[in-house]
Amino acid sequence: MSTTTATRPSTLQAVRGMNDLLPVEAPLWEFFEDTTRDVFRRYGYRNLRTPVVEPTPLFVRAIGAVTDVVEKEMYSFADRLSGESLTLRPEATAGIVRAAIEHSLIHERPLRVWTAGPMFRHERPQKGRYRQFHQFDVEALGFAGPDVDAEQMVMLARLWRELGVAGSIRLEINSIGDAAERKAHRAALVAHFEANVALLDEDSKRRLHTNPLRILDSKNPSLRELVDRAPRLVDRLSDASRLHFEALQTLLAEEGLGFTINPRLVRGLDYYNRTVFEFVTDRLGAQGTVAGGGRYDGLFEQLGGKPTPACGFGMGIERMVLLLEDARKAVVAAPVAYVVHAGERAGTLARRTAEALRDAGLAVVTHAGGGSFKAQMKRADASGAEFALIVGDNEAAAGAIAVKPLRTDAPQAEVPAAAVAAWLRERTSGTGGGDAGV
Repeated sequence: MSTTTATRPSTLQAVRGMNDLLPVEAPLWEFFEDTTRDVFRRYGYRNLRTPVVEPTPLFVRAIGAVTDVVEKEMYSFADRLSGESLTLRPEATAGIVRAAIEHSLIHERPLRVWTAGPMFRHERPQKGRYRQFHQFDVEALGFAGPDVDAEQMVMLARLWRELGVAGSIRLEINSIGDAAERKAHRAALVAHFEANVALLDEDSKRRLHTNPLRILDSKNPSLRELVDRAPRLVDRLSDASRLHFEALQTLLAEEGLGFTINPRLVRGLDYYNRTVFEFVTDRLGAQGTVAGGGRYDGLFEQLGGKPTPACGFGMGIERMVLLLEDARKAVVAAPVAYVVHAGERAGTLARRTAEALRDAGLAVVTHAGGGSFKAQMKRADASGAEFALIVGDNEAAAGAIAVKPLRTDAPQAEVPAAAVAAWLRERTSGTGGGDAGV
């Protein structure tokens, strides 16, 4: 007689470079996201949300067909029903500009917006650089002057202060001029690198006649001396671009915001013009840029809209969380109280009391699944709660709650159920569930 043994299905894992965010990690993300949204709100930026999937031509036209992002990093696929080429968004600006054109968002007045969410690039995963990564993206649409460029940098500097990481981040700025200046500079760069072609690596040779500006951003240390000798675009700016850049520097100085002019700063996407900037840290190794952006005054026309000046930036959430961890920023996400109960009447009082405490704004966990008082108290301690609220037959009969401090040696107290919220508020520093501390 033969027997068959059921085989257990193989376990599945997340796609490489696309990571789970676990509950123990989430509080620091929430602290960062909440703080960021609040700062943006105070500067008048409003939320705009666009699809994660867009038509592939949107990114080819916006970012540039010969950029690394389009050539090597985009997740593109054919829609099975329509055959249309679609792409998981590698960045957010193109989608926001598409939405602004499609919905005539700036027909009447300029607009400040932000969005947040996952972006996708097929890169070699490493710390701070993932295939699914998350960004805050900020755009000021319809603003021509350098004042909005400065505003965004000042806003980010405020965010660094409120996060407690200002001392770890520095600002670098540059001007890459307008289209005519970049065309002339491109020719000068090609001539410079062609005269030294034997010194170029294979990646730079590939870029030489397609996107020579990106050679300036090479991370190959053997090219540093050659790049340093290359012509500088900032030395050949038109009067309009030069005055814009000088005005930006004056505005930043007036705000007391320190900066360094980095003439090799170009950014990696073709739509930028004039102002480009990055906030950089030395605390994260090779992935040192935590926020970067600049002006893109020609992008609306590239995507079929009317000429519209604009400026914006992206900020990597994973990198900022790593920086907060490096700064030893801790976030407390424990509830104020854990409700322990046994018995039908006790369960009713426990649940009613927990809801009343939530009405008062307190974070409370009610035990579920049964178990002895001893087992429930272990769960209460493991939750990180400041207090255990104990409800048994005696407490239910008296309409009272036994309140046991779990983090101090203070004695247990019996408190009328209706007074528990006030009692807890007098003895806690916050509402639980996300207060930040260092």
